[in-house]
This record gives sequence, C-alpha cells and structure tokens, in this order.
Amino acid sequence: MSYRKGSKVWVEEKGEGWVEAEVVEGKDRGVVVVLTSQRKKITVLAEKLLPRDTDEDLGGGHVDDMTKLTYLNEPGVLYNLKRRYALNEIYTYTGSILIAVNPFTRLPHLYNEYMMEQYKGVRLGELSPHVFAVADASYRAMVNESRSQSILVSGESGAGKTETTKLIMQYLTYVGGRAAIDDRTVEQQVLENAKLFLVGTFQGFPLSNPLLEAFGNAKTVRNDNSSRFGKFVEIQFDTNGRISGAAIRTYLLERSRVVQINDPERNFHCFYQLCASGKDAELYKLGHPRNFHYLNKSKTYELEGTNNEEEYWKTKRAMDIVGISRSDQDSIFRILAAILHLGNIEFSPGNEVDSSKIKDSTSNSHLQMAAKLFMCDPDLLVSTLCTRSINTLEGTIIKALDCSEAAANRDALAKTVYARLFDWLVENINKSIGQDVDSKVQIGVLDIYGFESFKNNSFEQFCINFANEKLQQHFNEHVFKMEQEEYKSEKIDWSYIEFIDNQDVLDLIEKKPIGIIALLDEACMFPKSTHETFATKMFRNFSSHHRLEKTKFSETDFTISHYAGKGVLEAVRISLAGYPTRRTYAEFVDRFGVLVPELMLGSYDEKALTNGILEKMKLDNFQLGSTKVFLRAGQIAILDMRRAEVLENAARHIQSRFRTFITRKEFVKTRAASISVQAYCRGCLARKMYMVRRETAAAIIVQKYVRRWRLHRTYQQARSAALLIQSCIRGFIARRYFSVIREQKAALVIQSLWRTRKIIILFQQYRRATVAIQCAWRQKLARRELRRLKMAANEAGALREAKNKLEKKLDDLTLRLTLERRLRAAGEEAKSVEILKRDKMIESLSAECAAAKSAAQTEHDKNLLLRRQLDDSLREITMLRSSKIMTAEAEKENSNLKNLVESLSKKNSSLENELTAARKGSDDTMEKLKDVEGKCNHLQQNLDKLQGKLANLENENHVLRQKALNMSPLNNMPMSTKALSEKFAKSIGLPNGEQKHGYETPPPTKYLASLPHTLTGSRRTRMPVERQEENHEILLRCIKENLGFKDGRPVAACIIYNCLLHWRSFESERTAIFDHVIEAINNVLKGEEADGRLPYWLSNTSALLCLLQKNLRSNGLFSTPSRRSGGPAGIGGKIMETLRSPSKLVGRSDTLAQVDARYPAILFKQQLTACVEKIFGQLRDNLKKEISPLLSVCIQAPKSTRAQPGKASKSPGVVAQPPSNSHWVNIVKFLDLLMDTLHENYVPSFFIRKLITQLFSFINIQLFNSLLLRRECCTFSNGEYVKAGLSLLEKWITDVTEEFAGTSWHELNFVFLAVGFLVIHQKRKKTFEEINNDLCPNLSVRQIYRICSMYWDDKYNTQGISNDVVNAMREEVGKDTQNLVSNSFLLDDDLSIPFSTEDLSIAIPAIDYADVELPESLHHYPSVQLLLKHHDPRPV
Repeated sequence: MSYRKGSKVWVEEKGEGWVEAEVVEGKDRGVVVVLTSQRKKITVLAEKLLPRDTDEDLGGGHVDDMTKLTYLNEPGVLYNLKRRYALNEIYTYTGSILIAVNPFTRLPHLYNEYMMEQYKGVRLGELSPHVFAVADASYRAMVNESRSQSILVSGESGAGKTETTKLIMQYLTYVGGRAAIDDRTVEQQVLENAKLFLVGTFQGFPLSNPLLEAFGNAKTVRNDNSSRFGKFVEIQFDTNGRISGAAIRTYLLERSRVVQINDPERNFHCFYQLCASGKDAELYKLGHPRNFHYLNKSKTYELEGTNNEEEYWKTKRAMDIVGISRSDQDSIFRILAAILHLGNIEFSPGNEVDSSKIKDSTSNSHLQMAAKLFMCDPDLLVSTLCTRSINTLEGTIIKALDCSEAAANRDALAKTVYARLFDWLVENINKSIGQDVDSKVQIGVLDIYGFESFKNNSFEQFCINFANEKLQQHFNEHVFKMEQEEYKSEKIDWSYIEFIDNQDVLDLIEKKPIGIIALLDEACMFPKSTHETFATKMFRNFSSHHRLEKTKFSETDFTISHYAGKGVLEAVRISLAGYPTRRTYAEFVDRFGVLVPELMLGSYDEKALTNGILEKMKLDNFQLGSTKVFLRAGQIAILDMRRAEVLENAARHIQSRFRTFITRKEFVKTRAASISVQAYCRGCLARKMYMVRRETAAAIIVQKYVRRWRLHRTYQQARSAALLIQSCIRGFIARRYFSVIREQKAALVIQSLWRTRKIIILFQQYRRATVAIQCAWRQKLARRELRRLKMAANEAGALREAKNKLEKKLDDLTLRLTLERRLRAAGEEAKSVEILKRDKMIESLSAECAAAKSAAQTEHDKNLLLRRQLDDSLREITMLRSSKIMTAEAEKENSNLKNLVESLSKKNSSLENELTAARKGSDDTMEKLKDVEGKCNHLQQNLDKLQGKLANLENENHVLRQKALNMSPLNNMPMSTKALSEKFAKSIGLPNGEQKHGYETPPPTKYLASLPHTLTGSRRTRMPVERQEENHEILLRCIKENLGFKDGRPVAACIIYNCLLHWRSFESERTAIFDHVIEAINNVLKGEEADGRLPYWLSNTSALLCLLQKNLRSNGLFSTPSRRSGGPAGIGGKIMETLRSPSKLVGRSDTLAQVDARYPAILFKQQLTACVEKIFGQLRDNLKKEISPLLSVCIQAPKSTRAQPGKASKSPGVVAQPPSNSHWVNIVKFLDLLMDTLHENYVPSFFIRKLITQLFSFINIQLFNSLLLRRECCTFSNGEYVKAGLSLLEKWITDVTEEFAGTSWHELNFVFLAVGFLVIHQKRKKTFEEINNDLCPNLSVRQIYRICSMYWDDKYNTQGISNDVVNAMREEVGKDTQNLVSNSFLLDDDLSIPFSTEDLSIAIPAIDYADVELPESLHHYPSVQLLLKHHDPRPV
C-alpha cells in the first residue's frame, strides 16, 4: 500500500525491533523516507512498513483487548503489551485468550479475597483483564452448561505458568468451596489439601516449597524454581457446583536432569535439601553437593534467598500433612541418598574384552552404601550395572558391558528409580486430596512446558516440543473455531477463509509407519542399532522434508524446524487470514462518518451508513454482520488515510473561514463601537448638562437640610459634652478631694516616720562627722608637727613632702572605708529574711573590708613609728629610706583596697539583680504551679468518673458471678463486701489506713435489716407453673403483635418493662422469663416478614435497653451505707458513693426510684444489647444488598448518553442533551423510602445517623472500586455522569438535615475526589505534586496511579496525564510494593457496629413508660390487673 507524508508507521530496525516512525518523504518505486522516534531518518521500501494508529495516544494509549486494535499487526500487539506492562497492567485479552506478562515482583493487591469477590459472576471482558475472570468464566460455563472445562496454561520457562496455575486453583477453591464452620468436612479437607499441594498455602500460611516443587522443580537458566514436569490438575465438582474432589496427573518428568545438568543450572531441589539436612545427611553418609557426580557438574549449589536446610524441614512437614508415614519418609530419603551414591560409582575395564568392573575402593564404598540404602545385595547390584540379560528362545544370554555402557546403565537405573519415586509421591498426594469418582463435571488446568530449544536437546526436549506442537494445533483449531463462531453469530460468509495448520510437523514426528517416533521404536527393537543407523534411516526417509535438516559436521545430529507460533501472535495470524479488523457500526460511523457528511444528516441507520461509506471508498471483500462490520487486512489503513485527508481539508477550510469570520467580526465590531462611542458621547454631554442643573437645584435643598442637621447635631453634641464634662468634673473634684484627704493622712504618717528616720540618720552622721573631724584635727596637728620637723631636716625635705601626700591619701581612704562600712552595715540591716544567704556573703565581704581597715590601721601605726623616728632622721638616713619603701608598699596596698571596694560594690549590684530575677522567676513559677494545679484537678475529676464507672462494672461482674458461688447470701455477704472494698482499694493504690476510712466492712448483724426483703422477694418469685406460663403468654403476644407507638414511644417495649417490673422479675434470683423474651424476639426476626419488621424492633429493643440501663442498678447486695470518717472520704469514698448511685454514670438527673437488679436481669441486659447490635447489623446488610443492584447501573453512564465525537458535528445547532439521571433518581427514591420507614417506626435519630453514614460509606466503596476495576468507567463523560449523580445525593443529605444524615457526605470523599479528577481539563499540565496534594489529597499514590493508567477522554479526545508524572507515580508505587497494608488500591467494607452501650444510654433520651396503656387484648389476664388500677406501676 502507498503511504502519504505524515502517515504514522512501524519500521523494523536492526537491534531495536519495531520502532515508531513517521513518513516524511515519498520517492519513486515504492521507496519512502521515515523519521523514527529517535529522530533518525531511514529509507525503506513501503511494503516493509506497517501502519500505526494515528489516535493511539487517546484513550490511555492502550486497549485491554487485542481485538480492539485498529491495526492488528505484530508491532501493534507488542507495543500495546509494552504500554500496559509499564502501567503494571500485566493482563491483556485477545478475545477469550488471556495474556499474562510476568512482572517479576509480588502484587498481592491483585489477588486478595476482595478482588476475587469483584470478579465473581461477572461476564468475561466486563472488568479489567484478570486471571480470575478466565477462571470464573470456566466455572460459570461448567455450572450453566453442566459440561467439563479445561484451562491451558502455556509459556516459556520463567513466564509464570505455575504461579498462574496456583491463582486459578485459588479462585476455584474460593467460588467452589463452602466449608462448614465448626466441623472439618470432607469438602474442607479436600480444599486444604488442594491448596497445600497446588496453591502453596495451608490454613492461611504460605509454603514456599510444596511437596511437588521439592521433587519436580529445579533451577534453570531463566528460572530458579522451574517446574520440570507437566501437570494436569483436575478439580471435581458436584451437581451444586461445590468442590467434591481433586486429582493431579503429571507428564514428561525431566528424568535426564537426575544424571545430567549444565552450569549454572541445578538438579532437583530435594537432593540439595537432603545434603543440607544435618544429622539426616550424616545418617546417609552425605555431605556437600560438590562431592557427588550428579550434583557437581554445575557450580551452583545455593539459591539466593533460599535456605536448603529450612526447605528440607518444610518438605518433611508437607509429607506429614499429606499422610506419609515416618517410615515411608525415611524410605524416600534413603532412595534419594542411594541415587547420589549410585552416581559416584565409576568403572574400569575388566579382565575380559568389552567388560567392566568397579574402579577403586572409593567407588566400591559408594556401591556398598547404595546397596545398603536400596536394601539389595551388593553383588547383584554390580551384576546389574556391568552386564545385560537378553532373553531368547534358547534361554537367557548374559552380555558383559564396557565402561561407557555400564555408566549408561547406571544412569538409566538412577533415572528410572527417581521417576518411580515421583510417581509414587503423586499417587499418595491424590489419595490425600481425595477424588470423587462419581463427579460428572470437572475443571482441568494444564500446566506444561513451553517450547524449549538448547544447544544440545535431549529426548525430553523432543517430547516437550512434540507435546507443544499438539497443543499448538489444538490452540489453532480453538482460535479458528472462535473466529467461525463470531462469523456465524454475525451471519457473514466465511467459507473461503484459509486455516493455518501445523499438521506437517506432527506428521513428521508421529505419523506411522515412517514417523520419527515410529523409526525410533523400530531401532530400539534391534540390539545392534546405533545412533548412526537411526540417523541414516531417518535422513533417507525424510530427505525432502523441509522441516528436517541435517547438521553439518555431524552424522547423527539433526534439526527440526518447529511451527512454534506463540499465543497471541498466532491468534493474530489466524485473524489476519480472515477479517482482522472488526468494528461495531456505532464505532465505525463515529470514526469514518466524516467521509460521507451528506448521509449524516437527520435520522439514519448505522448499518446503511457503514455500507454507504465503504461503497463510496470503493472497497470490496468486506462483510456486514448483524452488529459489526468486518474488513480485510489493509482496508482500515485506506479508510484512515482518506479520513486524514478529509480532516486536513476540513481543517484548512475551517481555518480560512475562521480567519474571514474573525476579520469581518473585528470590522463590524469596530464600526459598531465607533457609532456607540459617538452616541454615548452626545448622550454624556446632554446628561451632564441635565445633571448639573439638577444637582444645583438639589444642592440648595440639601444644603438647607444639612445646615439644619449640622446645627442640631452641634447643639446636641455641645449639650451632651457639657453634661459629660460637668459630671466628669464633679466626679474628678470629688475623687481629688478624697485623694487629697487620703494623701494628707498618708503624708502625716510618712512625715512622722521620715522625720524620725531623718533625725536618726542626722544623729549618726553628726556623730560620724564629729569623730572624723576629731581625727582630722589630730592628724592636722600631727602633720604640722611633722612639717616643722621636715623643714628642719634639709636632707629629707622631698621625702617629707611625698610622705605628707601619702598620709593625706591614706587618711582619705581610711575615712571612705569607714563610711562605706557603716553605710553597708546599715543597708544589710534593711535586707529581708528571704535573702539571708546573700546577707551572709555581704557580711563576709564586710569582714574583708574590716580586715582591710585593720591593715590600713597597721600601716598608720607604722607611719607614727616613722614620725617618731624622723627626729633622728639625720642620724638614721637608712631608716628613712626603708620608710620610703614601706610607704610605697602601703600605697600599693591602698590601691588594692580601693579595687576591692569597687569589686564589692559590683558584687552587691549583681546580687541585687539576681534577687530581683529570682523574685520574678518565683512569680512565674507560682503562676505555672496554679495552672498545673488546675489541670491536676481536672484530671482528678476525670479519674473519679472513670473509677466510678470501673466500680459499677466490677459490681455488675460480681453480681454475675453470684450465681456460681453456691453459698448462703448471709454467710457470703460480709466476705464479698470486704473483698470488693479491698479490690477497689488496691486498684487505686490507697494505704491501709485510707482503706479503713474509705469503706469498712460491717459485722454480719448489720445486714439483717436489709436481707429479709431480698430473700423473701426471691421466695415470692417461685410462683406456680400456671402463673409463669400466663406471664410468658402475655409477653409472647406483646412481641408477636404489632402494638405500634404512642406519642413516639414503642408500646411493646414499655409494656414488657412494666410487666417485668410489676412481677419483680428484675429482683428474682432464678427466673427463665428473660430467656423467653430473647427467644421470642429472635424467632420474630427469623420469620418470613422479618426484614420488614427490623426498624420496628430496632426501635423497641433500643427503648427497652434504655429503660433497663436508666432504671436498674446492679448493687442490691451492697446497699448498707458506709461509715463516715472525720476527714474527707477520699477516692475510696467516691467509689463507694458511685456504687450506691450508678445512675451518675449515665447522666441520670431524675429522682425516679431504681430497682436492684440480680444476676438474671444483668444477663438479660447483656443479651438485649447483643440483640440490638444484631438487628442493626442485619438491617444495614439488607440495605446494602438492596442498593447494590442500583449502584451497579449507576457507575456507568447509559450508552445512549455517552459522548459521540463523530456525531457531534452533524447538527451544530442542536445543544447536547445532558445524561439521564434516572438510575440516580432511583437511589434517591430508595433513600427517601428508607427514611420514611425509619420515621414511621420512630427509630431514634442516633440509629438513623449511624445507619445512613455506613450506607453512604458502602456507596463510596462500591463506586470507587468499580471506577478502579472498569476501564470504561474511567472516562470523562462517565465522570460527568457520576458527578451529577453525586450532586443529587448531596442535595438529599442537605434536605434530611445533619440530625439524621450526620457526616454522610464526608463518607463519599474517595469517589468524589476520583470523579473530580476525571472531569478536570488540561490534565497533561498537572504535576505530580498538584495531583497528590491539591486534586486528590486523600487518595494513595497507588489509587491515583490506577486512575491515571485507566483514564481516557471519550468526549474531547484529549490526552491524559503526562508520561513524566506517570513515571514518578510508578516509582512511588514501586517503593511501596512490599507494604501489604497500603498495597491494595481498593477500599474495604466496614462491617463493625459503630456504637457502644454507653453511646446508647447517652444519645437516646429517657422514656416515660408510666402512662402507656395496655392494649385491650391483654386486659383479661389476671397478671396484669394490678397494672390497670395503678397509673404508676411500682413493685408492691
């Protein structure tokens, strides 16, 4: 076919396979130039190109069924699988064929029980492709048609065949198993054993190495746990579709692997497990696998992530479960060890020609061990290995074997023994599973090798490939048959379609009498046959066969060219032989209706339109079926090419028209704007003049009123201000006068104190000054005398002058030190007691000052001594010099003292600052302590409440245990009371003294006053049998009849409570009346009309439970008041007070008398609580069942309302009709009917709120899971449809008010976010952060990724999320794959009861039962006569 410029094609490139490309240039002779996705230009013949869908990026870029591909060719199939695999969509349909691509990772969210429930009973293709869908289709076909079914699982090694088989078996055991709950039936045993050996799990625990895998699996190049045998698992069912038995049949065990393996493969797992078994290995004289010939041909002994010893014990455990005895287990492992020893036997040439013998002592030891393990004679074993017996007519001929023949004989024995052992294990497994020989229908699952091709292929590979050729022929026939069935259903002609067959390969292998297998059988019958003779005869018979080739440089090797079609590609080839392209008429018209716009006007017939389109395009050899059109290969490409041309021409035409329209529109708009501007300007001028005149007249009037208003306001403000000022001045004068008087009084006190203080200070200053003056005067006289003496001494004049200065400074310093000491002492006396420690520090510093003064005084004495010595200054020059030195030292010491005084002042300031900070911190600490004290008080109050509840519960439990004590109440009562008190005291941690004051156990005599009432009451409950039967009949009639309601109160509940109260049933020690009430209620709920009466009984049982909780107390045995201690009662007293008044726990504020409840009454309250929860759960489950069919049709928009882009262009003037919401209206009607029913039965709003909330949670789960499971639901138009329906639900919630709906709208959060994401525009511009944080904040990354991978725009054909965002999501999902909690993208249903008994007692208001009258049907019973006479029924 020819390609035009811009056509999208596939081109085959070396090393890359098929790559995307676009035609950029066409040349002569069918040569075109294409540009690949890697921006590489390639020149290629047009016939080597394959067309690519131009709209492949729309609708998510992939399809879930290969038959939906526009171009059914090899690159289209591979590209579709690649795109789906990148989105973790590992399953894809090709009609009824399921293709699974191994993800090589765990995806537990795809295979949990919830996912199995989703695919249960769903038609194949309705949900996303899944292995469960194929298994369910097989199961439904078996049940509906009563015919056995088969499922073929095929593929290459490592493709996941065994895992797929396990998943199929898991699903079949789920839908076909209904095991009993209490006793293990035969059916349950079958299921458990089938799971153990087929699925790999037992009682919910995964087994990584089931029994068959240990003996039948091995490591290959592609797979560490490859099944080296084929198996056919047959699940047998009874007539009801329940599993009744199972059986396993194995085929083609790879026996050659026992004696021959290649590196890096391994032998069967069981050999390595036995070698690593520890003591068991030593028992059989085994060691490391490298020591055995059958295992050391490959250097791979361990598997990553697998422990051989642990797997060995798991294998033994599996043997125990299957029922293999320990002796048989020992025999199994003996045989395995014998095979390993047998492989280590080597041979050497014997004494005779062409004979052999055991090589050496090592081989002989292995021979002896093998014979011991085989339990046979060693000599007989040697004879068997080294000779061959030939039976003839004359007798038996013993022929010796050479070394190579003996080794081959040894290997043959090992292979045969292992094969027999494997068959024996399979037989025992079948016995353990249990077969149903009477079963009429079965489902068989065949798990077999795919085609294998190695460098050197053994006979096993030949048999495996032959089996696959047979399966391939069956597959071809099946696919061809499906093609025929579809052609028949569509009523088209299909007789000339060619069928592709592989019969020539099968004839080459199995045809008699000259097939390869027949020739091999013939060769085996002749003793002198060799490989050469067999190969020669085969080449002679098949010399012209095109599938048999002779290998060069070998006389015996040959090659068979297998048919090998693989799965979907073969189905594609078969489809290409007929009509590969098939579309429904609606899809065809939507896509190609643009080719015949003249036929698209008005109402039309889609089939006629399709025929018209094809005839106009001059196509032939197409077929028109009942619902689809069938096109030959290449015809869809011609149509797409013509469609592209039409669309391009239309685009150019639209562009030209649009430009003309825009230009003319701008001109008209400009002209209209000019005229408008002119008219507007003239109007503005006229209006402006008018407004000026109007405003002038209005201004005069406004000014008049404004002046009047302003003057009036000014007067009012002045008047108000004057009054305010006068009042303020008067108040100010009065306050000032009062303040002056108060200040004068305070001033007098302060003045008196200040004068006293001032006089004292002046007196102290005068005294200090007098002393200082006296000292100064005496010093002055001394200095005069010293000066006179200095003047007399001419040599020491300068010295005397310096000394005078020094003495003056010393006197000043002394005076200052004295004043500082006295002032500091006075300051220290004024310090408070709080800073006593700092006072001591200051006193120590004062002491240092005193020491400094003492040092100064000493220095002064030295100066006096120097002055006396100055008289002899002429004689003692040396003494003066020394005095000079001493004076310098004194000056230095004086400077040190000055520095010390300054440091003391700084320390004093810092201490005062610290004192201020400490006082401030103390204030903050006190405030924090007050806050903590408040919190402690609040917590203490909560603790008291909780301890009160605990005490009440302990008291009830004690009463419930009262029945089992079997002792006299008089003897047990003090001990019980003491034990209870000790128990409460220990629970709150009180000491012994507080326990005594909290609750003291009185002597038994103190109970004598309260016991007779209880005991006599229990005696009175022993009424005659006739009286009891009458009471039971009364209650039974109340329960069976619908007594209705009175002022919103349930009559039945009130009458039952009145009767029980009147008959003193609550105070009875032994009574069966409560059991009769519960049994009667349960019987009513089991009747045919039970579902309709659930709201009625929910109202009655909850009301009766509320009456019991609010009017019964459970501490009748402990009614004696406790002694009051002198101090506060403490926590123990609060607990005992709570015990005496349990109504405080439920917030009871009324003063109605309460009844002491005994054991039967407490038990009745618990049973009634369970009954309320049961009714609520049953009502909720019924509502879910009723609304499920409505939700199933609401999740997807009706076909007639979906967007059809192809038809939108035919009538541009018609507005698209909105989707019909009739299904959603049905849901709203259902909810309205539910609310009416609940209101008619006066169900408390508390229950309605909980019920509606859980119902909307179920709606959210169902809708959200359906969106994530059905690709056709994740569309733009469907999102609009569901969003419109959700708006109806939102309106309904608003109408019923929050009292009854509660937080129901929040329960729809998941589906609301998902639908909102579907209908937003420009998704390709959204980043991962915007989607995760803004658009879908509550959805997990896995859920968002699932929606993005399934979304497609069916309305505007826009692209979805960008590839970068999808890749980022895939990375996040990959990081969280191993997290089982967040691994599933589906939501789980909540089956819990959303309330407790305490919630009921708080939420449901108190019920006044006193004025509820008895129905007339009960008036004739004697037991209720007293109730008719008393308005308030009290115990008498």
